[in-house]
Amino acid sequence: MGCMQCWRDIRGVYVDVGQVKIPRFEFGCDFDVSEALKGLGLETPLEKIAHKACIEVNEVGTKAEAATVLGFCDCLVTPKKYDFVADHPFLFLVKEHRSRLVLFLGQLLDPSMH
Repeated sequence: MGCMQCWRDIRGVYVDVGQVKIPRFEFGCDFDVSEALKGLGLETPLEKIAHKACIEVNEVGTKAEAATVLGFCDCLVTPKKYDFVADHPFLFLVKEHRSRLVLFLGQLLDPSMH
């Protein structure tokens, strides 16, 4: 199964989450987009296009560049909850609620280092 099919299949899956344990982490990256575009054979009128992204997750919430996402909605109560302890490698994403647009996507390979 391809990666895109995985994301399509997961869209309708909802799990009521109990306690969530995620390690604090912070990292970022930057790269020269213009070089990647040139590698694809695309010419741009701009001399340099750079991309930089960073994310910080801690007890207060999540900060990603200029975007901040805080809190969880605990207004719905259901009888069964699942705890999530991220003491192993995991993928994460931050998405805008209304449009469901994925703003950040990444993976944490070694939570013990953060």
